[in-house]
Amino acid sequence: MGLFNRKKPTESDSADSENKKEKGGWRRPANTAFKQQRLKAWQPILTPKTVLPTLFVVGILFAPIGGLLIWGSSRITEITIDYTECERLTPSPANGTFSFSDVPSNKYSYRLSASDKDAKPATPRYAFLDNTENSTVTDVLQKRQCIVEFDIPADLHPTVLWYYKLSNFFQNHRRYVKSLNSDQLKGKFVSAKDLDDGDCKPLGSINNTAIYPCGLIANSFFNDTFSTPILLNPSGSSESSQPYVFSSKGIAWPGEAKKYASSPIGPGGYSSLSEIVPPPNWALQYPDGVYTEENPPPDLRANEHFQNWMRTAGLPTFTKLYGRNDVDVMQKGTYSVIIGLSELSLS
Repeated sequence: MGLFNRKKPTESDSADSENKKEKGGWRRPANTAFKQQRLKAWQPILTPKTVLPTLFVVGILFAPIGGLLIWGSSRITEITIDYTECERLTPSPANGTFSFSDVPSNKYSYRLSASDKDAKPATPRYAFLDNTENSTVTDVLQKRQCIVEFDIPADLHPTVLWYYKLSNFFQNHRRYVKSLNSDQLKGKFVSAKDLDDGDCKPLGSINNTAIYPCGLIANSFFNDTFSTPILLNPSGSSESSQPYVFSSKGIAWPGEAKKYASSPIGPGGYSSLSEIVPPPNWALQYPDGVYTEENPPPDLRANEHFQNWMRTAGLPTFTKLYGRNDVDVMQKGTYSVIIGLSELSLS
């Protein structure tokens, strides 16, 4: 005969049961429409009678906006010249007689405004000047030069903007985009060890001396130089040539200058120029690859070209503003520009 025993509840069992009930009550969400997912909802039923009129109304509203954008774009003249292959040309003699070659048709483009679309600009041409063996030329950016001549088929009214364009340059790489030190750029002292241990690695220091400015972004700074465009055949003028000056002021976003210091030397910063060295790709621009009183570090607060470069691009093909003229008309004619080729562009 089986026996069934039943344990008599004790006071401790009652207490445990009450604790479990209270604990369960704490975990229960509040009895509100939001937390209990009882919010009211409305789901429209899409039918041709409701969708088509809506699309027509939206189209009517946005058609004028699209028309304005197309009209504004039709007033723009854009001239693009790719001088990448210039260095592969036969070098011109150093006596000033240039051996010009036509720019290949796939290396330039003219997108003229609607009012000038019938103009027929001449093919741009360029010449390569190699001064690497000329001991009298000491400026590294004058060692290799590309002379470009191009036509402006119609007057360009201000504002006239000058851009440079790079392709297959991935400024959006995860290591590249953070390779800088904001404190150093603001003029604060950052030791070589801290730079090596931070985001600037592997370009934080050279021989235990801090690189200024450190990092991959600053080291790869685009430093080709462009001379002032010279109009070779100005009409209505006795001058044989006429410059068209571009300004480097106002080409960076407002407020960018606040991110930089005029000099790394000063209170809270480095005590002397011996504590910093230029980035490796800048070294050729400084005698013996060091900063001196005669060749000090650049004023990054005033250098808007550098500020534009440090604002990294999101795509591998990008343009950055190099100069602007908000006052003068760029007269039609043939212009000549001398481009100083840096080692970065040649590589």
